Amino acid sequence: MNFNKLKIWAVTDGSQGMISQVIGLSKQLSKNITNIKTDLIFPWNKLQPGFLPIYKWIFKNKIPNDERPDMIISCGRKSVYFSLYCKKKFPRLINIHIQNPKISSKKFNYIISPNHDNFYGNNVLNSVGALHQFTKNNLNVNSKLITCIIGGDNQHYYFGQKEIIRLCKKLLELKKNHQIFNLQIITSRRTSYLVKKIINQKLNNIANIWNGDGYNPYEEAIKISSFFIVTSDSTSMISETAISGKPIYIFHLPFKRKSLRIASFHDEFNKLGITRDIEKVNKLVNWKYNLLNESERIGSILKKRIIEDNL
Repeated sequence: MNFNKLKIWAVTDGSQGMISQVIGLSKQLSKNITNIKTDLIFPWNKLQPGFLPIYKWIFKNKIPNDERPDMIISCGRKSVYFSLYCKKKFPRLINIHIQNPKISSKKFNYIISPNHDNFYGNNVLNSVGALHQFTKNNLNVNSKLITCIIGGDNQHYYFGQKEIIRLCKKLLELKKNHQIFNLQIITSRRTSYLVKKIINQKLNNIANIWNGDGYNPYEEAIKISSFFIVTSDSTSMISETAISGKPIYIFHLPFKRKSLRIASFHDEFNKLGITRDIEKVNKLVNWKYNLLNESERIGSILKKRIIEDNL
C-alpha cells in the first residue's frame, strides 16, 4: 500500500485543537490531505450520534461529489456523523476517529483514544495525551524564554478574576527570581476579556503579552522556550508543549465539578515526569523526560495495522 498517495479527508468542526489532531495524524500517513469543516442542522447538531438516522441533507457543508477519499480521519462529535455517512456511501473507505466517539467502535475501522478516556477495544489505539500537528524540535536553542500559555473557563474549570490574580502573583514572583529570562504570555480564543484585562494591568511591564492580534507566537514558542507554564484546562496545549522535551509547569485551576478524565490526564503526565505543579515552587528548575511525539508513534502503529488487516 502506497500511503503517500492515499487521499485523506481530515474532518472536524473547525476548532483549532481538533484540527491539530487530525492534521497531525494525517501527515504521518499521507501528503494528500483535504481539510473539511463539517456542520449540522438542528437537531443533529445538538444530539449525540446514534439517536437519529443520517442523511446527506443534515450537513450544512458541501460533500465533494467529484472525489472519493481513501480514508477519513475525524475528531469531535459532529465529525462522527460525517464519517458514518461517508462510510455508508463509500464502503471500502477506511474511517478513523480520534477521541471516544460515544458510539460502538465497530462503526469505525480504527479509533485513536487517549488513555485518560478509558476507551478500549480491538480496533482502538490508545495515546498518551492528545495527538497534534507539531513535530520534533531539533534546534538546541538557549532562548532564556519562559512561556505562559493561558486557556479559559470551560465546563470543567473556573477561570475568573480570583484565579488570574493568583497566577499573576506567581508570575511576578518567578520573574523576580529569574531576571535574566524573558517572560512571554500567550492567551487563547477561550481566554475571557476580564482575564486578558487583568493580565495587561498586572504584567504589562514585565512580559510580552499576545492577546490574539497579529502574528501568533505559539508555534515558535513551542520550539524555543526554556520553560512552559500552562493552565490546567487544556489537555491539548499541554500535550503540544510536551513535544519540546522542556519542563512544563501546570497552574491548576479549581474544578467546577471534578472530572475523572481530566484528573487522570494530569496524573499520567505527572507520573511520566512531564509536568509539575507551579504553585509548589518559587524557582524554576530544569529536568528531562522522554518528549512526546504521539502522532508519529500512533501513525507508525496504524500503518502496520492497516497493512496487516488488508492482506
